[in-house]
Amino acid sequence: MSQRSALRSAVALAGLGATLAALTGCAAAAEPATAVGGAISAERCAENQAAGTITYLTGYQYQASASILEILAAEQLGYFDDVCIDLEIQPGTGDTGQNTQLVASDQVQFTAVSQQDLLAAQDNGIELVGISSYSNVGLEILMTGPEITDLTQLDGTILGQKGALPSGVHAMLDNAGVDVDSIQQVTVGYDPSVLPRGQVDSLTGFISNEPNLLAASGDEVTVWRPYDYGVPGSLGALAANPEFAAEHPTVVEDFLRAAFHAFEYCADNAEECVGYAAEISGEGYDVDHNVAIWNTEVGIIADTRPAGADLGAIDPDNIAALAEMLDTYGLLTTPLTADEANAFFDPSYVEAISADGEVVWPAP
Repeated sequence: MSQRSALRSAVALAGLGATLAALTGCAAAAEPATAVGGAISAERCAENQAAGTITYLTGYQYQASASILEILAAEQLGYFDDVCIDLEIQPGTGDTGQNTQLVASDQVQFTAVSQQDLLAAQDNGIELVGISSYSNVGLEILMTGPEITDLTQLDGTILGQKGALPSGVHAMLDNAGVDVDSIQQVTVGYDPSVLPRGQVDSLTGFISNEPNLLAASGDEVTVWRPYDYGVPGSLGALAANPEFAAEHPTVVEDFLRAAFHAFEYCADNAEECVGYAAEISGEGYDVDHNVAIWNTEVGIIADTRPAGADLGAIDPDNIAALAEMLDTYGLLTTPLTADEANAFFDPSYVEAISADGEVVWPAP
């Protein structure tokens, strides 16, 4: 069973079409783009143009999460034009299973999907290739009131979750010595105020979403990250259709090149980049909350990126640990060895666009 990796927004985003053919209207503060194809050679430009229009499907609408916002911004900033990629962006619904199936069928060439969800998809015969991941910190977390100072205090309490206990949270509780069987699990909606109102003693959520919502409401909570308990995860991971990637490697490389270049720009210009997403989404988009989402994730990525490591690099040890965790919690029908799990990921695309830990822009 695949776990949803996309964050849930706290607001309803209305009036979104199934497909957005092009994003226009660059903000005046944007970093100027070069001429079309100006960031790559003429030969490479021709190779990318030969692929035709390619489609990227977001993880969840136009939320300002890593692997979503920087791609929206790259389009607005003209970075995809710079590398001769004709990109169409579609808003995802948050249904990870649907996203992976659309990529596997080549209706969509790229999507945001966690590394653990990619492994689960492969286990179900849905083929796609992982091409990057910003961090080994998982999105799923557990929140409690500040009175909880040790997770074992949750024995015999009520835990709110959104349909299933995320495997990363389950692993964290196990690693912390919690008697998970003693905890009463109840299904709750997406209103995190059930925690400070005392309806539950702990609440699952997403690392950049509910904690920021509660903080904005003046509610103090403690965030428990599985990562801090030795549990693998992923944040801001991207995947592609395997056949498309094999046939058009320069498109995959330059898609990542433009996205990573925009990530670095948006890390310093959060409000501007979130403004692009707000313009696309229309009325009802919570700019302040989405700025908080972006800044939280950028901070996590910066804090957990090994010194000298390439931005977006795939960690084979993390992949192996994810496969082991999924098997431990019954989420794989067929166990995977480390080599088998890593065969579903290709680190070469990030390696091709990086030098000494930096994104190469423009391309050589």
